[in-house]
Amino acid sequence: MSIITKMASFDDDIDFRRVWRLGLALSALLIVLSGIGMIGRGFNLGIDFEGGTSWDVPGDELSVDDARAAVEGSGLSVAKVQTLGRGDSRIVRVQSPSSSEEAQVAASEALAEAAGIEVSDISVSTVGPSWGDQVSSKAQRALGVFFVLITVYMVVRLEWKMAAGALAAVVHDLVISVGVYALFQIEITPATVIAFLTILGYSLYDTIVVFDRMQANAALLATSSRRSYTDIVSLSLNQVLMRSVNTTITSLLPVLSLLLVGSTLMGALALQEFGLALAIGLLSGAYSSIVVAAPAVAWLKEREPRNRELRLRARSAQGPIDSPIAAARVATGSPRPSTDRPAPALSGRPVPPRPRKKGKKR
Repeated sequence: MSIITKMASFDDDIDFRRVWRLGLALSALLIVLSGIGMIGRGFNLGIDFEGGTSWDVPGDELSVDDARAAVEGSGLSVAKVQTLGRGDSRIVRVQSPSSSEEAQVAASEALAEAAGIEVSDISVSTVGPSWGDQVSSKAQRALGVFFVLITVYMVVRLEWKMAAGALAAVVHDLVISVGVYALFQIEITPATVIAFLTILGYSLYDTIVVFDRMQANAALLATSSRRSYTDIVSLSLNQVLMRSVNTTITSLLPVLSLLLVGSTLMGALALQEFGLALAIGLLSGAYSSIVVAAPAVAWLKEREPRNRELRLRARSAQGPIDSPIAAARVATGSPRPSTDRPAPALSGRPVPPRPRKKGKKR
């Protein structure tokens, strides 16, 4: 099946150069908002990163103010109080800096009395400051190793320009995902960090699919001198667009199940922390592979002498190519059908047919 046949449907006829202009403006806005959140509001780090003691009090009888008053009445300072879940799965989580074992027992008894439950029903977690520092350093180290492996793989598998585009998309996804957590002050836990690394891998996979199609279509440049590299990128995105959309939807369905069923109905808070980061990252990863990675590679490749010359030839030979269908027709060397554009008329009037000569009578 030829490329023209594949691109014959209306749903695939998208000029992604226009999409890139709008998408890059939206990405710039999201990055600015993420920067405001990270710098202005900071991160809501969990107890595993900061250290201290955490009490998870089940039930819907205890309010935030009562929990704060109970812990402070036992002689401890309260760093953070939040409610998680709702109904039977509702939990009041109270966090306090590191304290002695006697103070922890007193706070547990005060919380149990305020909530009307037994002390054994309260889950208590204690993390030292050194453990929090180790978790933070290991998370940073894992992120650094991830970026190095991405760069090496992309350079070996494709080329350094595509590696640069992939890294730009991954950084874009990471900044926006972390920015959402900072803006809305969502707690960051080790499960969140694992989810961040997972979504970066998914973003890389989606980007490689696009780049692989771009490399396959780049062979078309050898058959036509009237085709720019940007046209090939737009054509490739048209060919993989529905695949990316379907993959993202099918990946989001189990993640939404984690959020709706696991965390809301079953009260599994770890699933909520993991699923929320996955949902944000999946959407951002599919978006960045089209709006960030692809135009970045097109911009770098268009500056190569060969592609620059082909772009100038394309403009002088046929003018701007306004759709991927027209671009595919130029790349394959197919002549423009006579129905695409009517024959020009002279002086604004149609040209009458030439009369036939009459034969001589015998």
